[in-house]
Amino acid sequence: MNIGHDEPSNVIPLATSRAEMRFPAIARVETYWEALRDGRRMPARAEVDPRGIADVLEYACILETVAPGVARMRIAGMHLNDLMGMDVRGMPVSAMFLPATRADLEGVLDAVLDSPAKAHLTLGTDSSTTLPRLSAQMLLLPLRDDRGRPTRILGALQSRGTIGRGPRRFRCLDEAIEPIRAAQETTYPLPEDVPPAPVAAAEDQAPFVPHLRLVHDADD
Repeated sequence: MNIGHDEPSNVIPLATSRAEMRFPAIARVETYWEALRDGRRMPARAEVDPRGIADVLEYACILETVAPGVARMRIAGMHLNDLMGMDVRGMPVSAMFLPATRADLEGVLDAVLDSPAKAHLTLGTDSSTTLPRLSAQMLLLPLRDDRGRPTRILGALQSRGTIGRGPRRFRCLDEAIEPIRAAQETTYPLPEDVPPAPVAAAEDQAPFVPHLRLVHDADD
């Protein structure tokens, strides 16, 4: 696992530049999230508008944490469905990973929401006589819910290669975790007498509108 540093730098590593060329959807989603963040620790889930990433929406997803290290896919682009050969709405994101690497994923999910941090994962599949190997990049970015808590993740997953027949499950080859530092710290205190928000929160009903036909919400 690579842990990033908070000090800003104008130097772009060669590996990062190559990854952006090979997986442009990942760079596109990260740029959009950074614009929404605008110097804060993280943007709110309600601020995410699919029109802002319409050109790469098929690779995007929204995850909801349901337990430490466990997140389910509330919204998923068609590329994720194609990789699994099924509708992935409501599935834990770990279902897209091979069992041997799921413990690593749990640690990454915790870091993204607890630190908070950005996570870049380098992924790969196993090959067989009928299925070629896939390479992929995954991006995980924290989001606040409507009560100010980091319980959502804006994600993106883009693969290279012929998908073939799903499901195609990945192993994690490398992890780069970059802690996020806000230009201005903001806290979101919660009253003790406020009951927990329901699982099907209204914030996750929108703004991913049906006419885009690129992503699906498990609560539709």
